[in-house]
Amino acid sequence: MKDYFFYSDGMTVGYDGRPLIRNIKIELNRGEILTLIGPNGAGKSTILKSITRQLQLLGGCVWLDQKDIHRMGGRELARKQAVLLTGRIHPELLTCEDVGATGRYPYTGALGLLDEEDRRKVREAMELVHALDLSDRDFNAISDGQRQRIMLARAICQEPELIVLDEPTSFLDVKHKLEFLSILKKLVRENQLAVIMSLHELDLAQKISDQVICVKGDRIARYGTPEEIFTSEYIRELYEMETGAYNAAF
Repeated sequence: MKDYFFYSDGMTVGYDGRPLIRNIKIELNRGEILTLIGPNGAGKSTILKSITRQLQLLGGCVWLDQKDIHRMGGRELARKQAVLLTGRIHPELLTCEDVGATGRYPYTGALGLLDEEDRRKVREAMELVHALDLSDRDFNAISDGQRQRIMLARAICQEPELIVLDEPTSFLDVKHKLEFLSILKKLVRENQLAVIMSLHELDLAQKISDQVICVKGDRIARYGTPEEIFTSEYIRELYEMETGAYNAAF
């Protein structure tokens, strides 16, 4: 596995014992962002769910900081890896600070009680994502863009070394997409986090990614840098475009 912080080899993913994508190899270091792109239904979310242990691997191995993630305890993994999924959550009667504070649970006792140090880390995370002014607001009464910032604060509270995000900008307008990804990229660079995520927006994926995986059919179609992936010819091939073109300089 060499010295990569996150590494997979021969990873095969799917459902009910039936492989969907085989032999997935990923090599990722701290301070890097890896983005999965590809047509709808290609299997991007399946890969992410397998990395986060929501789905059982059908083959191969996944290593995080030199440890097999499927041999790590739940609390140990929660301290290493934070997850932001696509679907909206609807907690009842929780403030934004309460939602953010759930990121501290891997560090609390059996009762989940937060001490002053935990509260300080929650406030710092809220401030990092420019959401401290939302602390006392009902989480269900704020905008989608604000919710995503709170969910990112929750992930930061876990003090993870890897963040996995599935279409984190899906419900956001252009302003909030750019703000969210700008905050994420700053965190990656300053804290030397590793990020694996899927994105539909090719222009954003091109700008934020260090590496890109293209998922198509039952395979990884291409793996490379944004400069290698985002050419008009290849994007037309990946998405089977019959008209139009992707302008890599757009």
